[in-house]
Formats: sequence, C-alpha cells, structure tokens
Amino acid sequence: MQKLTDEPIEDMGFYTFKKLNFAGVKDVILSTTGYTGSGGCEIYFNNGDAKQIYEKVLEAGKEFGIKPVGLAARDTLRLEAGLCLYGNDIDDTTSPIEAGLGWITKFTEGNDFVNREYHEKLKADKPARRLRGFEMIDKGIPRQHYDITDADGNKIGEVTSGTMAPYSGKAIGMGYVKTEHAKFDSEIYISIRKKLKKAKIVKPPFFEKK
Repeated sequence: MQKLTDEPIEDMGFYTFKKLNFAGVKDVILSTTGYTGSGGCEIYFNNGDAKQIYEKVLEAGKEFGIKPVGLAARDTLRLEAGLCLYGNDIDDTTSPIEAGLGWITKFTEGNDFVNREYHEKLKADKPARRLRGFEMIDKGIPRQHYDITDADGNKIGEVTSGTMAPYSGKAIGMGYVKTEHAKFDSEIYISIRKKLKKAKIVKPPFFEKK
C-alpha cells in the first residue's frame, strides 16, 4: 500500500485514518481498520475508481504474492480473531455492553450518544446475556441461529456466527448466552440437526497471538 501513495502510512496508529492520493486517485480514505485480525488497512473510494485501484493494488503486491479473496475468507478470519460482524453478532437489538464492546462505549461527560441512559443502566445492572466465543468439543460446525442449550436441552442462547477456523483448524463460534451460563470454560451444547453437540466457552481470539 505504501508504494501507491506519497503520504506516510506505515506508522499510522490502529483505528486511525487519512485522506490521501492513492493509486493515482484523489481523496481516497485509508484507515487502519483491517478486519482479518492481522492488522492491515481498508480503503474507501468512489465506485468509478474501483477498477483502477484494484488493478494497481494487485500490481503493487505482485512481489509479495498477493491474491484476491472473497468475502467469506474475510469472515472466517475475523471470527477467528473474535471480531464482531454487524448483522450477525451485533445489530440494532443488541448493546455493546452485552457484546463485550464497552471499550468503545465511553460514558464520559458530554458524550451524549444515542440511548446513553439505556446502555449506562445496562452496564450498572449487568446484562442478562453475554456474547461469548466457544469451541466445539464434539464433531460439528455451528451456524448462525442454531440454539445454544444446557446439558438437558434447555435453550440458553443462540449462535450468531460459526465456522471451521482456517488457522487453528477448530470448529468455533460466537453467540449470546444467558449470563448465568456465560462463565469461561463452561460446557454448553449446540443444537446441530436436532442433536446436542458439546462445546466449551472460551475467550477470543481463537488462536495464540504471536
């Protein structure tokens, strides 16, 4: 990416952005919000500039063996890194407090964001459910909307994301679980094709960071 702009970008901090000239295109936004769990960046530009930027990125990355990949590849990587996806793990019916995203919900003076009172009360009273990561113990791949149950088959939550992780080779997922069942290392069950498959609650990311 640095080869395609005169603006220094390699020293940019995490979750920052710059507007710059990139790949011969003016006013491109480059942000250090790469969503694979491996750092990196995202770029924002007008639709009409997509072909030029795409081709120049591939050309610049040729010496590094760069290859285009699809959205599903990004989705499995972000899940393995424990990153929430809007529409799956968070949406307009969930709270960042429930999702473990309190670090982006600043209750500082003057920070009057939407529904602040609701989220502040939820944090003080403790939410009834928590977003948790889990690894499958029994064989099976969890999928979105599968029920999470206790050993007796009583529903205690729902899977929001699930896949076979490409890096660790484990079947993993995330889902909302009732708070009383949300302790790390707790055994839970995922209802897969009407069969209860054992899993264990773990703390993401689902791999050991190096």
